[in-house]
Amino acid sequence: MSFNQAQAMYQQAMQTASPGELTLLLYKSCLKFLQKAEKSDERRKGRKNKLMIRAQNIIGELMITMKTDSELCSSMMQMYDYMYRRLIEANVSNDTEALREVYGLVEEFRDT
Repeated sequence: MSFNQAQAMYQQAMQTASPGELTLLLYKSCLKFLQKAEKSDERRKGRKNKLMIRAQNIIGELMITMKTDSELCSSMMQMYDYMYRRLIEANVSNDTEALREVYGLVEEFRDT
C-alpha cells in the first residue's frame, strides 16, 4: 500500500467516525505519545520534547472542541486545563512524576 493510499484511507476513516470514536482516538494517541516520552532516554531530549508537545496539542484540541453547556463538561474542562498545565510543567522541568500523573488521568478518561 502506498503512502497516498494509506493517507486516503485515514482521511476517510476520520470523516466517517463519530465524535465519540474521534475522542477515543485522541485519548489513545495521547497515551501513546506520553508512553514514548517517558521511555525516551536522557540523550534524546529533543525527541521527548516533541512527544510531550504532541500530547499537549491533543489535550488542547480536546479543550477547544469541548462544549461547556453542562456542569459535567465544565468539570472536564477544568481537568483538561489541569492536565495541560501539568504537561507543560513536566516538559519544562523533565518531571516524570507529572508525566505519569497525566498519563493516569488520560487513561481514566479513555476508560470512561
